[in-house]
Amino acid sequence: MMDEMEAALRRGLAEFDLPEAQVPALLRYGELLLETNQVMNLTAITDPGDVARLHFLDSAALLTLADLRDRSVIDVGTGAGFPGLPLRILEPSIRLTLLDSLGKRVRFLESVCGALGLTDVACVHGRAEEFAADHREAFDIAVSRAVAALPILAELCLPFVKPGGWFLAMKSVDSDAELDVARSAVEHLGGQVYGTRDYPIPGCEVRHRLILIQKCRPTPKKYPRAFAKIKKDPL
Repeated sequence: MMDEMEAALRRGLAEFDLPEAQVPALLRYGELLLETNQVMNLTAITDPGDVARLHFLDSAALLTLADLRDRSVIDVGTGAGFPGLPLRILEPSIRLTLLDSLGKRVRFLESVCGALGLTDVACVHGRAEEFAADHREAFDIAVSRAVAALPILAELCLPFVKPGGWFLAMKSVDSDAELDVARSAVEHLGGQVYGTRDYPIPGCEVRHRLILIQKCRPTPKKYPRAFAKIKKDPL
């Protein structure tokens, strides 16, 4: 079954014009993901080919849409490591922090990084609004594939980004209304919506969207608020 994952990865990376040298590392990651998923809820996607397409290639698409080389990147609400860990595997110059609020997911990510020899990836167990207190405007780029609404994600992610840096939000192509609602929140937090990039995932009919938000000025120090307040009263 891993042959299906390998074939999908090689086809997709070739279509993205990305090097295939890291396919073995992605396959090992996929094996660990599917093995661990039998005892821990990491992903609803369990077909190896779909893991390749809907997790790995979906994440890899960011390398074709934004320049992440030699950047410090934080993946907020990373879950099972998406999109951050595939990005780091495919672009080793990324200085990566994976942040998640669930300890068992962070321990899984630590085990994957250990298996792949990624000794320089920081796997952090913590809530974004708390971790931001000591890591404010410390990263060139924040990425997130979390399912929260964009105004909530913006308040959790933009405080991490240096002025001049970027928040890259992975969303559905049906996110126009969500983006319109979020524009004022983004501006209030020191950002500006730069644009959107819709992209196909190789090997399937799925299209996703990357929303590019540039950090133009420092985020007011009162943000991010406690998560309960963010959720109850989004900007």
